[in-house]
Amino acid sequence: MTGIALQKNAQKKDTLRKNTLTYRDITIYNKNMETKKDSSELIPMEALAEAAECLRTLAHPARLRMVQLLLQGDHTVGELAKACDLPNHMASEHLGLMRDRGLLHSERQGRYIYYRVAEEGLTGIMQCIEHRFGAGR
Repeated sequence: MTGIALQKNAQKKDTLRKNTLTYRDITIYNKNMETKKDSSELIPMEALAEAAECLRTLAHPARLRMVQLLLQGDHTVGELAKACDLPNHMASEHLGLMRDRGLLHSERQGRYIYYRVAEEGLTGIMQCIEHRFGAGR
């Protein structure tokens, strides 16, 4: 590789490292959030499998942006689609998936469907993400 190619490769690796939420990041963030639990208070593996599935549902930039907006208040599909630069039908699919997982509620008001957060735990998840990846990092 040439010197320029090596430099670009190093920059890509550095960018990836900065944009990766690691177990260590979550541990450090949570360190001040709660005290250590003893082994009798550990979450059962079945529940952790459900949690992992829930996190996989959120693991899309558009869905995270939608959750971020919905934590500020109710929004229509069209409003969320515009904010995420998506066609309405794609935004609707993302929202439907999160609703089916119990993360969101939807309510029809006339011609519009309004979405709102159903799972209060999304606040903590977004706080962790904003802490690690927000504008002030």
